[in-house]
Amino acid sequence: MDEKEFQQAVSAAEDWEAGRISMSLEDTQGWLEQLREDNQEERKLASKFYGLMARDRFSQYHRFDPLVKSWIQKGETLFSNEPVLQRLSRVQQLFTMKDAVFTYPLPSIRETDQSSARKKAAEQLKHAANHEIENLKVVKEWVDYPDDYLEKTALAYDVDLSALRDLLEEAFSGYHQLKEAAEEYLHTVSGSFYSPEQVKKMKSVLNELMDYSRRWQELINHESLSSRAEEDPLTTLDQVIGMESVKHRVHRLYHYLQYQRIRKEKGYNLHDERSLHMILTGNPGTGKTMLAHLLAAIYKRLGLLQRSEVLEADRSHLVGAYVGQTEEKTMNLVKEAVGGVLFIDEAYSLKRDGMGSNDFGQTAIDTLITAMTSSEYAGTFAVIMAGYPDEMRQFLRANPGLRSRFPETNHIYLPDYSMDELIRIAEQTALDNDFVLREDGIQELQKRIENVQVDESFGNARSVKDIIMDAIFQKGASVGRTSNGSIDDFAILTGDDVKDPVLEERNEKEEQPMEQLDELIGLEDVKQEMKKLAAFIQVQNQRRQKNLPAAPIQLHTVFRGPPGTGKTTVASIYAGILRELGLLKRGHLIIAGRSDLVAEYTGQTAMKTKRKVREALGGVLFIDEAYALGGTAKTDFGREALDTLVEEMTKHEENLVVILSGYPAPMEELFQLNPGLESRFKKSFYFPSFPPEDLLRITTQYCSRYGYILDEKAQQKLAAMYNEVDTSGNARMAEDVSEELFQQQALRISEEQADTERKLRLLTVDDVDAAWDNKQ
Repeated sequence: MDEKEFQQAVSAAEDWEAGRISMSLEDTQGWLEQLREDNQEERKLASKFYGLMARDRFSQYHRFDPLVKSWIQKGETLFSNEPVLQRLSRVQQLFTMKDAVFTYPLPSIRETDQSSARKKAAEQLKHAANHEIENLKVVKEWVDYPDDYLEKTALAYDVDLSALRDLLEEAFSGYHQLKEAAEEYLHTVSGSFYSPEQVKKMKSVLNELMDYSRRWQELINHESLSSRAEEDPLTTLDQVIGMESVKHRVHRLYHYLQYQRIRKEKGYNLHDERSLHMILTGNPGTGKTMLAHLLAAIYKRLGLLQRSEVLEADRSHLVGAYVGQTEEKTMNLVKEAVGGVLFIDEAYSLKRDGMGSNDFGQTAIDTLITAMTSSEYAGTFAVIMAGYPDEMRQFLRANPGLRSRFPETNHIYLPDYSMDELIRIAEQTALDNDFVLREDGIQELQKRIENVQVDESFGNARSVKDIIMDAIFQKGASVGRTSNGSIDDFAILTGDDVKDPVLEERNEKEEQPMEQLDELIGLEDVKQEMKKLAAFIQVQNQRRQKNLPAAPIQLHTVFRGPPGTGKTTVASIYAGILRELGLLKRGHLIIAGRSDLVAEYTGQTAMKTKRKVREALGGVLFIDEAYALGGTAKTDFGREALDTLVEEMTKHEENLVVILSGYPAPMEELFQLNPGLESRFKKSFYFPSFPPEDLLRITTQYCSRYGYILDEKAQQKLAAMYNEVDTSGNARMAEDVSEELFQQQALRISEEQADTERKLRLLTVDDVDAAWDNKQ
């Protein structure tokens, strides 16, 4: 490193230490890679960088995890007198001191014990005294000879070193007395004879020592040095990432319930007390179960319930298989939940539309309502039901008796986490497992989240935690091949670790969509239009990056053309192109027809269509023979499917592309009957029938894909036949002809008993004649 670079590094470290800037892990590692350990000044600077990394990580998470300890150790190896490290080491001393003494268990000793038990207790007390004396020596040395750094650190953490010294002196003397008393007892004991005076002396010393631990903890009582005590539920909730609206609701509920408790203590009555039963709604991984446990703790803390236990249940715990069993199972759960909370997840599974009369879900609901309102159980337990928002709304609407037990004010909606919150959850998950996410790891994490964040099934915090655990697995699977590794190998998650291995493998194997488009035979106009659209999207993306206004992009399209002209194939390529350009997260293709969207009964078509749309989110929904949805009869539900489709397209505007496909004329009729479709599908592609020469090329390409070769005469014969016959089957017909050729060739060479590679691959004019005759 030259002098100019060195001074830049010094300035960066000074600004960082003073708090004027912060530095990422990558930037710091970049400086450390340039600093030479054989240069004394550069060694000192490297030591400061390690100290600053350790300081910031400790300040953020307030614990000396393996990574912080490793950076401190590495920095001290380079230059032990670095002030940043000195200050941090003294904080670590205080943390260590807090639990370094008065931790060894002291057994009790009684005169009424048998002689063998007294002797064993005396031996244990002697061992405990020796153990604590050694620990006290170490801590006394730290406290008796403090340096300026320890004095300042103790002052910052409100620790009285003078009082610590006095207590250590007392304890040192006390444990020596305990050791002497135990030794004297063991020396005098013989068989069943012992010295009662020595037993009394040991008991007296023990009584004094038992108080030392409490006094020690009080002296080192700064909250940041204390082990996390049992926190009140609101404190626990406030420490949860995100959920700001939920926190506000719960805080208000807590203070209201506390207010009512105080009123009751003062003699005021409330005729209609607020219900403790709650409805929690939210998508997967938004914290419904966690919130149920916190509510139970709040109820217990305020004296509204006897216990904070939560009994978790689902349909299988409540619903039986035969008459009478459901009531029994439900009431057994109620009895078990008395004093606490009964938490029913996915409560709507108890009763859904379409369930037969022999389903006992409604019986479970009725039994539960009876228990919630009965004189025996009302007020003795709380019911918390949870589930996805739409399903819970439908469930409660269908069960008015149940809904009345859960007032609207007791409904809490847990929203999805924002991207920033999900990243913070990921960083916390990494920390909990003694890892840290590097900046490139965070970038890859964001990409992975965006790829799976396509619909309501996204698992929020649960999905993010799974990604981090998968990254840890990938790290271990690669590093675990070697026995030696750096601290980075055991504590840093990089971008390569966080990448989705399945997606990476698929991307390596998959051909680029534009290359697939170019390889298609014929369809020159379609290719040109597709390339033009792709270029337009790319340019609009570039304009956004330059903060220029971007023109609107119309992605929903209509594919018009007869069967076998490549519409489905191009749709799949189109989905891949949109994924590559960042407009679709998954880029998969879902093919649907009328039967996939339209149901037989009123009200079911919309649900069926929505299910298919959900399946396609993040990709392309390709509706083949879309004109079949344009029925005009009142009893036809095709129009309902179209209306639902338009609603879903609006709702999932940036997460769904729809292609309507079919014959040109019927498609025109569909749009005439439904003028609103024109504004949704402004882009149209026409797929003409393939000319004979293209059908020959398709046949040749298909044969080549499976290792077959058409000889020259066979190609000439095929070309003549394609010119003579009706080829309305298009590419599908060419593929059918190819497969028939394979079978005719197999029959021919089996009779000839040919086994050379060329003969196994060659398709002849005889095979063409036989195949054509068979197809007629």
